[in-house]
Amino acid sequence: MPASCAKAPIREQSILAARGDDTLRFPASAPSVQPTRGTVHPITLDYGADQPLVFESPAVTPGSFAPPAGATGAEARGMVAAALTGPLDGPPLTAHVVPGDRVVIAIAGEVPQEQAVVEAVRDCLMTAGVEAADVAVLEGPMLGYGSSGTAGPRRPVAGAEAFDPAVESATAYLAADEAGRPLHLARALVDADVVVAVGEWGWSPAFGGRSIEGELWPTFARAQCRRDLLVALARRGRNALAEWKGGMQDIAWQLGVCASLRVVRGAEGSILAARFGLPDEAARQAREVAAAWCPQLEQADVVVAALSDPDGGFGMIAAAASAAARATRPGGMICVACRHVEPPGVILTRWRQGAPLEPLVHEAVASGDESLIADALLTRIFARGLADRRLVLLSDLDEAAVEELEFGHAPGPESVQRLARRSDRLAVVAEADRSFPHAADRISEGG
Repeated sequence: MPASCAKAPIREQSILAARGDDTLRFPASAPSVQPTRGTVHPITLDYGADQPLVFESPAVTPGSFAPPAGATGAEARGMVAAALTGPLDGPPLTAHVVPGDRVVIAIAGEVPQEQAVVEAVRDCLMTAGVEAADVAVLEGPMLGYGSSGTAGPRRPVAGAEAFDPAVESATAYLAADEAGRPLHLARALVDADVVVAVGEWGWSPAFGGRSIEGELWPTFARAQCRRDLLVALARRGRNALAEWKGGMQDIAWQLGVCASLRVVRGAEGSILAARFGLPDEAARQAREVAAAWCPQLEQADVVVAALSDPDGGFGMIAAAASAAARATRPGGMICVACRHVEPPGVILTRWRQGAPLEPLVHEAVASGDESLIADALLTRIFARGLADRRLVLLSDLDEAAVEELEFGHAPGPESVQRLARRSDRLAVVAEADRSFPHAADRISEGG
């Protein structure tokens, strides 16, 4: 390991006037937090523990955010069916197919209420005269780069087939890119008469705008294409997204996709809305609905954030911290409350201990080890998201592991509640890894 990655010494001091095991600890340079008094307004935040966090915050609290409630089960199925049969723009799904067509429902990554969504699409296709035997469901694994969730298998929908990017024989040649390189996509999509593209439209605070999940490309591409995107993001961060967007649009055009269903998530895995139409139009409409995940908050001294999955890993923590930072003043504090967390990788650890970011990223990419490259991307997300803000973790990760990262360790909810009481301005954000707050005094970022 190069000298640049050598472990730096850690010094600590208590930043709160707490006693015993309730002391919240930080490196010595942590800012102090002064108490304020005022009218209290209780705020409750569920973070996966038996009891939620309850804050009796000052009257100057900038605000709190709870995701919008959505539909589940039969109600979600009806919502999707309504979008397919009565889209806001363009013809319904039944106009895109004729009896005898071989149709593939392509589920790009994780979609909330997936069973209900697939059933609604199948029902609509049957109404148009397509035989059940001519309808296939293909599930593509999440990318897991800078977004909520992780790449890999999930609970399959009944009768669905899982696409494996590592199996090259499961792909077929579609076209060549501008450089003449062959582009391969899942064979089932290339061979289909009609592809119904289904994906979630959501935000990625880690990338400062829309999520890269939910697209056919590179979800249904070969593993090498997914790896190329990972390397580009690790090297260049958000600057690599323009190429991804261009490739995604080219693939949809080459495949001739005219039927696109976009699902917007609601709280706790529900469906807030569904939009159907041509790819660009369905995405535009979904984006408008997804604005419900973009609260405007005045910049706070302390932001407490919870994850959409309390057992999510450091990828979710990085996304939540990036979201919270958008509503935290420079030099302020972010507390992420979660439950079971595995220790982070070596790249993030050594960066937190003082090693420069760019040499670490270069070494990770040069190693060819995909886990190290993913860790390098996670580290870049943390570096940009946190900037000069301080991060406190309330989790099951032990104190030594947290302090090795030079993050603040909260041994229990009392420490976080004490931190909130002593802040001048507090904000609370639920499911922060999926939200995209805007500071009231700052121009919103793109997507």
